[in-house]
Amino acid sequence: MQQLSFNEAGDGYPVVLLHGFCESKKLWDVFMAILSVKFRVIAIDLPGFGESPKIPQEKVSLEEFSLKVLGTLQTLKIKECIMIGHSLGGYVALSFAENYPNMLQGLGLFHSTSFEDSAEKKANRDKAVAFVEKYGTEKFVSNLFPNLFSLHNTKKLSKQIAYFVKDAAQTPIDVVVSTTKAMKTRPDRQSVLKQSDCPVLFIIGKDDASIPLMQSLTESSLPAESLVFILENVGHMGMIEASDKCITVVEQFIDYCLKKLEKK
Repeated sequence: MQQLSFNEAGDGYPVVLLHGFCESKKLWDVFMAILSVKFRVIAIDLPGFGESPKIPQEKVSLEEFSLKVLGTLQTLKIKECIMIGHSLGGYVALSFAENYPNMLQGLGLFHSTSFEDSAEKKANRDKAVAFVEKYGTEKFVSNLFPNLFSLHNTKKLSKQIAYFVKDAAQTPIDVVVSTTKAMKTRPDRQSVLKQSDCPVLFIIGKDDASIPLMQSLTESSLPAESLVFILENVGHMGMIEASDKCITVVEQFIDYCLKKLEKK
């Protein structure tokens, strides 16, 4: 099985970080620098993004992504971990949790959801596909990324936004198109949260235009054990908009999961 590209740092319990749509493992650089003091942190490029190889368009699905993540973890001889995913990365983490539940001791949804796309969201996915096919990736991500941030942050974080737009612009058009279609057709996975044996972390931005606050609050009641963190003046990019707070929350969540694991 072809291995995905990843960054790894630190020793201790494995913590796997999955980036969002049109992002890469670079998203987690600051998180890795701090969390790797205590944990073994692995940030993975999903198929076709960053430095990971593409898979054939007809094979692109969240299940295939989670299978590729599994193969990478097996190469690293990781039998269990705590997995945290941002947006698309959260969708992949939920697919992973559905198919390989015994490997997870903690699941983090970072501005992500178990709900399937609404009819409106699916229509917007179709519009996104048409746009990127007509105008290309660079123009697409130049429009996409600023809208992921709270209006409170777009000006003061303009340099960070420009950095991620430049990185995202390298994503091949066919990868953007096939992944958008995969997100559109993903199944509802609320049952995965209901059946989860491990704690689930929800990091929610009050100003997140992609995932409504009330939807996130509704699904946070589904797992047997949820830890919920709501960020004021934050949109869909809390790891950038409120990085210090989010790193602290993630570290506390990992510590909590490990204390539960010790008691088993």
